[in-house]
Amino acid sequence: LGGMMVLLFPVIVALTVKHSDARTHSLRYFRLGVSDPGQGVPEFISVGYVDSHPITTYNSVTRQKEPKAPWMAENLAPDHWERYTQLLRGWQHTSLVELKSLQRHYNHSGLHTYQRMIGCEMLEDGSATGFLQYAYDGQDFLVFNKDTLSWIAVDNVAHITKQAWEANRHELQYQKNWLEEECIAWLKRFLEYGNDTLQRTEPPLVRINRKETLPGITALFCKAHGFYPPEISMVWKKNGEEIVQEMDSGDILPSGDGTYQTWVSVELDPQSSDFYSCHVEHCGLHMVLQESESIPLVMKAVCGSIVLTIVLAGVALLAWRRRPREQKGVIYLPPLDR
Repeated sequence: LGGMMVLLFPVIVALTVKHSDARTHSLRYFRLGVSDPGQGVPEFISVGYVDSHPITTYNSVTRQKEPKAPWMAENLAPDHWERYTQLLRGWQHTSLVELKSLQRHYNHSGLHTYQRMIGCEMLEDGSATGFLQYAYDGQDFLVFNKDTLSWIAVDNVAHITKQAWEANRHELQYQKNWLEEECIAWLKRFLEYGNDTLQRTEPPLVRINRKETLPGITALFCKAHGFYPPEISMVWKKNGEEIVQEMDSGDILPSGDGTYQTWVSVELDPQSSDFYSCHVEHCGLHMVLQESESIPLVMKAVCGSIVLTIVLAGVALLAWRRRPREQKGVIYLPPLDR
């Protein structure tokens, strides 16, 4: 970047620590039914998650509910798994019957999917939310409104199911109670079981580099990896001002080792002397980094206690804020513990 000022001295990283362990936690169960599945594909799958961690699994091949996290296996007795195995076998049958019914209503044949998601969240401010929804072929079908004890239907076929389900007021109230009370109770219990894993903090390793994305087009990338929990905020700034419209960003993705990774980029004008900075926030840690060809960032942190070592040299600052995108019910799992 011929016109951009080059900084040859080390860059100081600004950081602020909020002394708080509050964070959002969620419990979600996903259930998936498949018509006409291919060889080796179960026609029914059920999975449970606390935050982004799988905790339970069941499918129509094994026909057994099993733990997916060691702390679930260690804290729940065998009769728990047997009880919910029996329930899931019933939910499997119901789900596949409902899928066949939908195919008849839509006059569909061949491969189609029917999904359900139920769960709850405890937010940082102490409040809680609950959600229950269905999808057909990956599109919203029915969404439960627990406050009005009603279902929101997306089309005429969904409206048929809505009328049938709303006739059972007892079941509607049961679902509301499960979402508002029992789900939260299970979530708190699981958070206690998996405290060492779920309540831990691993701060991001951050690197900024430059890359020619297309002939004659150079982009500046700010990459973060190795962090947990997945909630992170990154912001590019140009000359001290946020430039959200000029940025591109990647999803927050699992790294495969229990941590997450993501990135944000901005295209550079080779004729400009603009000054860029990357701002990263994670679990109360705030960092401002200048651009360089290689910026290794090494940190050890537990929200409220941070040790940071960084070596930086280069050009430009960059800032960008971003929140993880909510994942709406595509794969859904039943309230296995209701």
